[in-house]
Amino acid sequence: MGRPLPSKQILHAPFTLHDTLMRLIDHEIAHVKAGKKGRIIMKFNALTECKIINKLYEASIAGVQIDLIVRSICCLRPQVVGLSENIRVRSIVGRFLEHTRVYYFANGGEERLYCSSADLMDRNLLHRVEVAFPILDKKIFKKIYEDGLMNYLKDDVQAWELLGDGKWQPLLVSGGTHDAQKTLLEKITL
Repeated sequence: MGRPLPSKQILHAPFTLHDTLMRLIDHEIAHVKAGKKGRIIMKFNALTECKIINKLYEASIAGVQIDLIVRSICCLRPQVVGLSENIRVRSIVGRFLEHTRVYYFANGGEERLYCSSADLMDRNLLHRVEVAFPILDKKIFKKIYEDGLMNYLKDDVQAWELLGDGKWQPLLVSGGTHDAQKTLLEKITL
């Protein structure tokens, strides 16, 4: 592979993306240890990369609150006492097949949000050319955070939750009213 472009903003796989994600998770751990809130929200297709999984376990053990919105494969086991009890994994099985990859870090109040082409897999982070770029514009940041992440975490109609035993179960909420994809469609058509 060639060399990464000289940029302090854009993260490149296989050069800087994996290590930077690991550092960003480490920062959340450090914030919790310093008595601040630690929060990670990630939306992607697949999570199979062992070092990222182990780092997320480490963050959970430290007390970082982690929400993962996964469309496909997830090798991490959430809600395991003493290991991943601060990690929730959900999948939205709705009308649309999505390929969104968004990575959010609370960063001690100096929030960071990245959009990316890369899933959290060996092949994407270590063997392909992929990018992640920060969202710096406050208005766009808010839109992606609210519509692309929080909207999906509120879904109580199409959401499935991954249990500690590796089984998926519908997140059944009696009289659920929030369908994330329907909400986005309504916003677009207004």
